Amino acid sequence: MEDDAPFEKIAISGPTLASLIQRSISSPCDIDGLLFGHVTRVTHSSLSDDSPSPSSSELLIPTITSLISSSHTLSFYDPLGRLHLPSLRRLLPPTTAPCTKLLGFFIARRNTPLRPSMREFALSRSLLSQTLTLDPKDPLFSLLSPSSPPSVFLLLSSSPSSLSFHTHEYRAFQLRRISGDPALEPRSLDVINIGPAFHSQYSAFSANSPFPWLPVPTEEGGEGEKGRESSNCMKRVAKEQQQRGLDACSQGFEVGRLSRLMGSDAANYTAEMEDLYGKMLGKLESLARAVEKSSAKILEQENRNIKLRWKVAGSD
Repeated sequence: MEDDAPFEKIAISGPTLASLIQRSISSPCDIDGLLFGHVTRVTHSSLSDDSPSPSSSELLIPTITSLISSSHTLSFYDPLGRLHLPSLRRLLPPTTAPCTKLLGFFIARRNTPLRPSMREFALSRSLLSQTLTLDPKDPLFSLLSPSSPPSVFLLLSSSPSSLSFHTHEYRAFQLRRISGDPALEPRSLDVINIGPAFHSQYSAFSANSPFPWLPVPTEEGGEGEKGRESSNCMKRVAKEQQQRGLDACSQGFEVGRLSRLMGSDAANYTAEMEDLYGKMLGKLESLARAVEKSSAKILEQENRNIKLRWKVAGSD
């Protein structure tokens, strides 16, 4: 029997991996599910000066783009790792994209090593063998790729720590026939749009949120052309700030007063800034109390509505 071609790597999108990790840690127990995506063919050619006839090889790269997770394990197989086709059909979505194919399955468990168990190996073999013998009229047949049957297995493990953080580990495998015997071989998992290759996209980002211009006050006796220009600038900036409503939020701390915090006299105005922050905290506290009172009124009204519905239902 001819050996299966190995995958060069297994790719997964960043949002899909994040969704998978979030579902695994939010579940109270271990979970499993199905992996969907597409398979890309990559051709590598070996061209050198020594070989007159260049040779080319074709490799497959499965890319995981979506998943379906259950709330527990043994959702589409039995404890012995045998695939249950009716449960698998019930787990599938009603409609999928035409290019979406069933790539394999995943299992997320906790505080366990990243090694496939005997049941997971048996499930990989059962999933591959039973899908290869499906009737073309079966609804599952449209989700299979002729060139790449479902042979991807993704194993996740999470371990909570006492320091309020979690450690997440994952490993990808390919079920591949070697000398006629199937085996789960580890493959590298390439997370798309995360990593050093995409750093240039983030470094090209530039934020656009300029701060208001704060003019430096002129020295005593410096009235003249520069003094009038500085005064005009301060008036213009103060007017702009007033139009944006910033003066109302700062309670009278206009730009002229804030500019005094940018010189040697800044230490003399720290008390004013502390007073400003104190008033802002007071406003936040009064706002929180108002929200609390409104929430209590809403809850009281909901209780009244429930009692009214019970009375109407009882009279009927």
